[in-house]
Parts: sequence; C-alpha cells; structure tokens
Amino acid sequence: METLVAFIALFATVFGIMYLHYTTRNKERMALIEKGADASLFNTGKEGKSSYSWGKFTLKIGMLLMGIGLGIIAGALCESAGLFPSEETGYFSMIFLFGGLALVLFYLFDRKNK
Repeated sequence: METLVAFIALFATVFGIMYLHYTTRNKERMALIEKGADASLFNTGKEGKSSYSWGKFTLKIGMLLMGIGLGIIAGALCESAGLFPSEETGYFSMIFLFGGLALVLFYLFDRKNK
C-alpha cells in the first residue's frame, strides 16, 4: 500500500510540474502576442525544428552515463585500495566527479562544434 501511495505521489508531482510549465508558457506567449511582440520569437529554428537536437541530448545523456559508470569503477578501485575512510565516500565522490567531468566535456565538445 505504501508503494502505491509513493507511485501515485510521484506521478501527481510529475504531472503537476508539466501542467504548470505548459500553462505558464502559454500565458506568457499570449501576453506577448497581446502586447504586439514579434511572433517569430516562438519559432524554434529551421523548418520548425528545435535548435537543440535530440542527437545532442542523447549525446549528453550518453556521456553522463559513461561518466557515472567510470565513477562507479573508480569508486570500487578506491574502496579496494582503501583511499577513503568509508565505502560510500569513495563511490559518491567518484560518481559526481566523473559525471561532472562528462558534462564539462560535452560542453566543450558542443561549443567547439558551433
């Protein structure tokens, strides 16, 4: 029963956030249109496609997951070498270190290709 309540709460939270996002975005756009702002502001790019493609998104997520994987491996190596006083410290520090490094590398890669 507790698990069901947790899933319902999670679903309701995600739905609520999405609802607020879309309604707020619509209200902002309608207010700009009523004031006479240029409607081309809402165009997302060439032929209606977003300037931030799904390829970039999947590359970013892929690099992040690879960084997390490397962080888990590095955490296991640090644990076996006894570099940290507790097991959790090594794992969490390496996961965040390599995950952040992957995102920085993605940023540098993306900036270079613009």
